[in-house]
Amino acid sequence: MSKLSFRARALDASKPMPIYYMDDVPEFQDFATINRAVPQMPTGMEKEEECEHHLQRAISAQQAYGHTGELVIPTPEVYNVPKPVKDELYPATYKSSRQLIHVQPFSMDQDIPDYDMDSEDEKWLSQHPLIPTV
Repeated sequence: MSKLSFRARALDASKPMPIYYMDDVPEFQDFATINRAVPQMPTGMEKEEECEHHLQRAISAQQAYGHTGELVIPTPEVYNVPKPVKDELYPATYKSSRQLIHVQPFSMDQDIPDYDMDSEDEKWLSQHPLIPTV
């Protein structure tokens, strides 16, 4: 007996969820039409490219063996920054944070600006172009 595989969906707090009373529960046949099969992930290539023989061999070798031989993955080059340049960019008291990007999980609030700049603000800013930083 084969096991039916399906993708479990995460709950979305911003979408309404149907709630049924005992008498209103739909019949099983109504639920049988729901398609939750896992779709095939796109490869990022055009359909014609996916059918090319050499690409199919590389993809199947990657899946079977974990590598494709001489496959090269392009990566950006990394350079060491000389210490004098680093000292100019960062103050001596600089300490890097433990976490570069902080995201609040399950945040239901949208990021709405507290204030929008208007023409009066633009005029004031043009008269005071050099504001000292704190």
